[in-house]
Amino acid sequence: MSQRFTKMHGLGNDFVVLDATRAPVDLSAERVRRIADRHFGVGCDQLLVVEPASQSGVDFRYRIFNADGGEVEQCGNGARCFVRFVHEKGLTAKREIRVETRAGIIVPRLEDDGQVTVDMGVPVLEPARVPFVSDSDAVVQPLQVGDATVAITAVSMGNPHAVQVVADVDDAPVTGQGPLIERHERFPARVNAGFMQVVAPTHIRLRVYERGAGETLACGTGACAAVVAGILRGLLDSPVRVDTRGGSLSIAWDGPGTPVRMTGPAVTVFEGEFELA
Repeated sequence: MSQRFTKMHGLGNDFVVLDATRAPVDLSAERVRRIADRHFGVGCDQLLVVEPASQSGVDFRYRIFNADGGEVEQCGNGARCFVRFVHEKGLTAKREIRVETRAGIIVPRLEDDGQVTVDMGVPVLEPARVPFVSDSDAVVQPLQVGDATVAITAVSMGNPHAVQVVADVDDAPVTGQGPLIERHERFPARVNAGFMQVVAPTHIRLRVYERGAGETLACGTGACAAVVAGILRGLLDSPVRVDTRGGSLSIAWDGPGTPVRMTGPAVTVFEGEFELA
């Protein structure tokens, strides 16, 4: 049995997108891993599934699977691709839609210039809800990583992030510390490890080692979490330009209790089909 797919990316963070609005798609963890494999499958950082809404007041349901086969709560770059996909496929005529995810409702909007803005919701800062094991609610907390102690800010944007400030992202220990932070015992649901360089109060550079995918060219929720962490630390002022290895995002946040707004591109690369054997 063959399955149609669309290959998309947001700043090089790439996705295989499946339309399951008419019929469900059977996706085991092993099947996701095969599709995501860059040698034996299509290749992607995440697989995105568009499904009918399961509750009133929303337009679609959005499911995200990392390359390791695990289903996760949220993906910001994927959210931008999601709204472009449903619009290009004629699944909706709305330029702004309400989408349910495992982390809650998000509201992506296709702008007139082709960019996509997403209301990513209110960031979660309470350690227990990130989740992050800590007896303190301090913005900056020490984390023992191998032989080093790093200062991180734990933020959830629907998925957990540990953000640290580095002098230069090009020299940051992303591949060394990233896997250790991802599976650190103080993050029971694992975590995305962000490495942020502050260039100016409205400009940062960022690399993210993503939970279940490794380092990606860009991470939308990681960009949101980094800006939140930077503003809370008194290092940044909204809006902030976030330069990733795949391109730039604009992130705006007005402070605790308010939603984060992310604006950036979403690109369709090609379409095809694979066998679901």
